[in-house]
Amino acid sequence: MRMIDFFDRGLRIAAGRPCLVSGEGTRTYREVGERSRRIANMLIADGFAPGAHAAVLSGNAVIAFEAILGILRADGVWAMANHRAGVMENAYLFDLLDIDTLFVAQEVADRVPVLRRECPRIRRFIALDGPVDGCDFELAERALDASEVPQRRAGLPDELAFLANTGGTTGRSKGVMLSNGNWQALVASLVASMPMKVPPVNCVAAPMTHAAGPLALASMALGGTVVVLPQFDPGAVLDAIERHKVTYMFLPPTAVYMLLDHPGVERRDLSSLEYISYAGAPMALERLKQAIRVLGPVMNASFGQTEAPMCVTAMPPHEHLGPDGELAHPGSCGRPNLLSIVEIMDDGGNILPSGERGEIVVRGPLVMKGYYKNPEATEEVSRFGWHHTGDIGIRDEDGWFYVVDRKKDMIISGGFNIYPAEVEDALLAHPAVAQCAVIGVPHQKWGEEVIAFVETRGDAEFDAAAVIAFAKERIGPIKAPKRVERVEALPRTNAGKISRAEVRKPFWEGAGRAI
Repeated sequence: MRMIDFFDRGLRIAAGRPCLVSGEGTRTYREVGERSRRIANMLIADGFAPGAHAAVLSGNAVIAFEAILGILRADGVWAMANHRAGVMENAYLFDLLDIDTLFVAQEVADRVPVLRRECPRIRRFIALDGPVDGCDFELAERALDASEVPQRRAGLPDELAFLANTGGTTGRSKGVMLSNGNWQALVASLVASMPMKVPPVNCVAAPMTHAAGPLALASMALGGTVVVLPQFDPGAVLDAIERHKVTYMFLPPTAVYMLLDHPGVERRDLSSLEYISYAGAPMALERLKQAIRVLGPVMNASFGQTEAPMCVTAMPPHEHLGPDGELAHPGSCGRPNLLSIVEIMDDGGNILPSGERGEIVVRGPLVMKGYYKNPEATEEVSRFGWHHTGDIGIRDEDGWFYVVDRKKDMIISGGFNIYPAEVEDALLAHPAVAQCAVIGVPHQKWGEEVIAFVETRGDAEFDAAAVIAFAKERIGPIKAPKRVERVEALPRTNAGKISRAEVRKPFWEGAGRAI
């Protein structure tokens, strides 16, 4: 099956059901199917070849989802594009990924001149939602023919379906090739780990250019309704849950914290929720317990990455709490899904026993085809016949996995291995700390010294010495930060994750080494 075949399954079983909902109104599956056919026929008439690559540069919007479906229906390869990235980063990725056709939203219209100059291989610029200077034409002008679109490719499992890109936190972004088979494995894994009682109502509040977008497309296979919010706003999310009876949504931990801190959240009717899937970064245990208490027993942990998307492991809501009401597996990202084999490996390629720390490695149909036009990087990440995630973890005797940290983020201070995520978890339990980033900085005696930068909650009083003492009580004096500094805002990646690399950079620029 191709990616578009999963949407068409939803169309067959729920033609009259709401498919895409936004502040501008509601479109049924029948209407979205027709609009995707118009876009596909427009692309084909314009010379878009089978297997050509196309991207949509837009924030969360109904028309952006329809353009993606049109690309897929025209037998194109959808390349995910982040409209919040810098224009030169986009230019680099579009050139790397051989983009043939680019849809551009009005909100990023100012980028077209630069992209035209830097990406001469883009054959066609199409204005997505209204006039955009520098585009070849507007989508509405050409998308007229709603006739059936011929299927021009067989949809083989190994055939390229879509292109994603790595976040760039370990160097220049790389293109990740994901096949029809990868997509089938993703949809099957999601359905197996999160069975829905009713057709899902999926609220897309996190950027659709990352996990939230593919997860919304996957829910369409079940005839689910996708509620599209232009951006994450806690009040708007709570309103959408109540109004549309939202059953499922994906949120990174930072967004969950903002939801929990929103005034009046405990008085909202959130009874329709079945799952809030959280991933992308560890979630502070105290905040996780708060989420279960306030939002309900709906928290669904998962672990994955662009190269093995979203649900290599999972811990569904009913496995979060033990009979005593406490967290049953605190800090765990779950157990392997039905279609993934997951192990812990040392640097020599040896599988480690339970309880020992090593790199998390994966086999199975979720694992990417490879990095686009980068066989060397593909070979490096596929050593010993396993996909290497770059994450340090452990597996307990019952098969639960725990992510300790990114391999590159480990701090070595006085000969001790210190993992920033563990220190951050301790700091986030402090009532004054809203977000934090822990890094190692050069130290003449210890090699590296642990320091922390924190964002505080609201008007909470901040006492650095008290925060350090608080951490020492929880993780001991070796791991506790030696210095804590308050900042207005921590730097974040395009995916919304706190960027330790950016926090670390000023301290290492003159050190002649990076660790």
